[in-house]
Amino acid sequence: MITRLLSAALVAGFLAAVVATGLQLALTSPLIIAAERYETHAALDADDARLPIVLAHSPGHDHGDGKAQAEAAWQPGPGLPRMAFTGLATLIGGVGYALLLGAAMLACRREPTPERALAFALAGFAAVALAPALGLPPELPGSEAAPLATRQAWWLLTAAATAIGLYLILIRRAAITILGGLVLIVAPHLAGAPVPPAETSALPAVLAAQFAARSIGIAFVFWAVIGLAFGWAWQVFGHRAEAPARA
Repeated sequence: MITRLLSAALVAGFLAAVVATGLQLALTSPLIIAAERYETHAALDADDARLPIVLAHSPGHDHGDGKAQAEAAWQPGPGLPRMAFTGLATLIGGVGYALLLGAAMLACRREPTPERALAFALAGFAAVALAPALGLPPELPGSEAAPLATRQAWWLLTAAATAIGLYLILIRRAAITILGGLVLIVAPHLAGAPVPPAETSALPAVLAAQFAARSIGIAFVFWAVIGLAFGWAWQVFGHRAEAPARA
C-alpha cells in the first residue's frame, strides 16, 4: 500500500510539475522579471534620495554598500538556472501535495479513481490556494506586504480551517457538521488577513492583478493534474500488483 501510494504520488507530482512549470515560465515568470526591474529601480532611487543624509552622518559610507547588501541574498541566475529551480520547487511541491491527497483519500476510505481524486484535488486547491488568496493574493517582488510571520500564520490557519470545513461539509454531511464547516471556512476571513503597510508601491496595479489571476489559474491546473494523474496512476499500479498474484 505504501509503495503504491509513493509511486502514484511521484507520477502525479512529476506530471503536474511539468505542466505547471511550463505555464509558470510562459505566464508568470515574465511578470516576475518585470516586477524585479521596478523593484531595482525603486531601490536605486531610494538610495539616491537617502545618500546626502547618510553621507552627513557617516563620512566613510560607500554608495556601493546598498548594492552589495542587495546582492547578498542569493537567488538563481536568469535563464536556465531560474527555470531549473522553478521546476524543482514545483516538483517537490507536487509530490508532497500528491502524497497528502492520497493519504486523505485513504483516511476517508475513498478508493482513488481519477474522478474521486480530481474531486479531492479541487478541494485541496480551494483550501491551499483559493481560500488564502482571498485575503493574501499572490504577490510580486516589490509589493508591499505585512510581516512574513504574520502572513504565514494566517495562511496556515486559513488552509487548515478550509480543509477541515470542506471535510465536515462534503464527507460528514450532517446538518451540524455542515454548519460547523461553514463557520470554519468563513472565520479566517471575518478575522481578516494581515494588512500591509500603507505605503505606495512602484509596481503598476495591473501587473499585480495579472500575476494574482494567473497564479491562481495555474494553481487550479496544477491541482487538477495532480488529482487526475494520481487516480490514474493508482489504478495502473494496482492492476500491475494484481497481475503477478493472478498468475
